[in-house]
Amino acid sequence: MSTSILEIRNLTKRIGNKTIIDNVSFEIPKGEVFGFLGPNGAGKTTTIRMMVGLMSITEGDVLIDGHSIITDFERAIVKVGAIVENPEMYKFLSGYDNLIHFARMVPGITKERIDEVIQLVGLANRIRDKVKTYSLGMRQRLGVAQALLHKPSLLILDEPTNGLDPAGIRELRDYLHTLTREEGISVLVSSHLLSEMQLMCDRVAIIQEGKLIDVQSIKDIMNEETSSSVVFELDDIELALETLASQQSARLKRVDGGVECWLDKEQIAVINEILVKAGVKIYGIKKITPSLEEKFLQVTGSDQIA
Repeated sequence: MSTSILEIRNLTKRIGNKTIIDNVSFEIPKGEVFGFLGPNGAGKTTTIRMMVGLMSITEGDVLIDGHSIITDFERAIVKVGAIVENPEMYKFLSGYDNLIHFARMVPGITKERIDEVIQLVGLANRIRDKVKTYSLGMRQRLGVAQALLHKPSLLILDEPTNGLDPAGIRELRDYLHTLTREEGISVLVSSHLLSEMQLMCDRVAIIQEGKLIDVQSIKDIMNEETSSSVVFELDDIELALETLASQQSARLKRVDGGVECWLDKEQIAVINEILVKAGVKIYGIKKITPSLEEKFLQVTGSDQIA
């Protein structure tokens, strides 16, 4: 039995002579928060729309819990809860009435389940208020509640952080971790806020111009380089650069108040000793850890992040 809730197999989308999505393949294990990253126009939303049957597939297949979205659509899609772009609600109804309305369209959703998802997304105090009084973050939470009503195995969120303030983004991040921990749900989330994806996701797929560039765990992305950027804060930058010029393994750069080097962990102590012996006063040594955003731009060679 497969341990993956979602399998994307050689997914391709062509419109006329133009290839929009080009032979994309990846898998999402059960119980994982999986990020989908790419520059503007990379194909994130197009891929998601094919996953949930909102757009036809030119070639390839999407398997959800082992069921093909092409040949066994009903059994595949029942495993999915999704918000593609913005959650649409009846603003003149209360949050609770919106959930009741949706529940009537899906067999087997009980009042107890509705109350359960309301508690899960933290809307108990406002669920009887009309949706038109909700903030964007509250509407996002109500959308997540609606997507969870039928107990899906996979939750797909397309740009769920759009328009949210920092507090709302943090709440969403906490909810997603709660879902994977308490409900056992896998989550696919696309977002342009890479700093949040770094905190939110277990793994990420990077897509550019319709092609899959890489799939890696956040931990591996952040630790893949053996050398790190290290800034030595010191009193005499010229003397330091002159002293270290003979160190072929150390890439050097002048920065405000010191010198930046790219070093292995073992080299830091060696360089420090060389500088001290040369009479350079060291005021501090600071290791600079690249952000996911910087790693992303290195991988894609792009200056666009959204």
